[in-house]
Amino acid sequence: MWEKILQVWKIKDVRNKILFVLALLVIFRLVAHIPIPGVDLAAMRRILAGNQILGLLNVFSGGTMENFSIVMLGVGPYITASIIFQLLTMIVPKLEEMSKEGESGQQKINMYTRFLTVPLAFLQSYATIKLLNRSAAVLPDLNVARFVIIMLTITAGTMFLMWLGELISEKKVGNGISLLIFAGIVSGLPGAVRNVFINYTSADLYMIVLFVLIAVLTVVGVVFINEGQRNIPVNYAKQVRGNRMYGGNTTHLPLRVNMAGVIPIIFAISLVLFPPMIAQFFTAAKTAWLARVAAGTINLFQNQLFYGLAYFLLVFAFTYFYTAVIFHPQKIAENLQKQGGFIPGIRPGNETQKYLGATMNRINLIGALFLGLIAILPLILQGAMGTQNLVIGGTSLLIVVAVAIETAKQIDAQLTMHAYDVM
Repeated sequence: MWEKILQVWKIKDVRNKILFVLALLVIFRLVAHIPIPGVDLAAMRRILAGNQILGLLNVFSGGTMENFSIVMLGVGPYITASIIFQLLTMIVPKLEEMSKEGESGQQKINMYTRFLTVPLAFLQSYATIKLLNRSAAVLPDLNVARFVIIMLTITAGTMFLMWLGELISEKKVGNGISLLIFAGIVSGLPGAVRNVFINYTSADLYMIVLFVLIAVLTVVGVVFINEGQRNIPVNYAKQVRGNRMYGGNTTHLPLRVNMAGVIPIIFAISLVLFPPMIAQFFTAAKTAWLARVAAGTINLFQNQLFYGLAYFLLVFAFTYFYTAVIFHPQKIAENLQKQGGFIPGIRPGNETQKYLGATMNRINLIGALFLGLIAILPLILQGAMGTQNLVIGGTSLLIVVAVAIETAKQIDAQLTMHAYDVM
């Protein structure tokens, strides 16, 4: 590992790229601590500490929500816009054709994604401020003019982070949006460790050790599942063209255990947040039954058992859904048949398609169960240990480990390219 670090530091181009990315991450953390003027930060942190759903939203905003920062939404609206266009690409023929045009088509889709981020950020800022202000007077004396200015400021903050993310991605040492979320999660680690040592005595040492062991095992599990794959053997038939023979080689088709990544968790969080957020607007309704339904919905989602079960099932279902969106056994079977490839013991065409689909479903079961358990890990630990002070965020660990692995791979690719240039 140290040899790799020294090698990175010696290569000027790679070193400058990494320093540039680190500088942008520092700027992000500085901006994350600039609060909206007039905010009651103490009330804001009390809400996040007592609300599991808003705590999740704080994680995906990169920890910016707890400060009611000018970038409090993080890159959430941009992620939502990206997901929308990713799904539309599978449904709308014109967008599907555009995605197949290569880099030019992808640039157009990225441009549309940026355009959609603006109204999404504006609407999300409105809903978030309303929700927080109803829970506790986070923004006292809020008039219409101030409300609009705050919404515009938060929207501009989201667009600023989106720009920073794209600048980072251009350096090809990691995905910019993922690294921003990564930086937000990691920045909260020193504070969490400090709270552990402040609140816990030597009598509770066994619990701290137990949580550290669970955290280590969780990281190992995340790495194992994230890197796990099933290699399907593929043989290519020999073809004679003139006096030369082509093909006849053997390769493999990798099927990843966690092909969907963290997207199912993001989808699930969006749906889990939606009902109680909408219900907040109707708690003071003049119609009695509507107010009762709104209060009942909020109470239902505050129930840890219902919330955990709903969260797990949504993550499980979305894992299968998103994998079905990005994995097309029919296209893979057609491409193999066109190239003269076949899976040993499986006939080309429909039989190959069925085999790949069935194999992916079995592999996906492990990935879906793992993602679901990772998502509700904090709830499981709270119930088992009877404490809310020491909580291992499985989702946070999943994001941190996945981003670290991807960034390390991209840096390694940069080193490999540099070695080829030198040769």
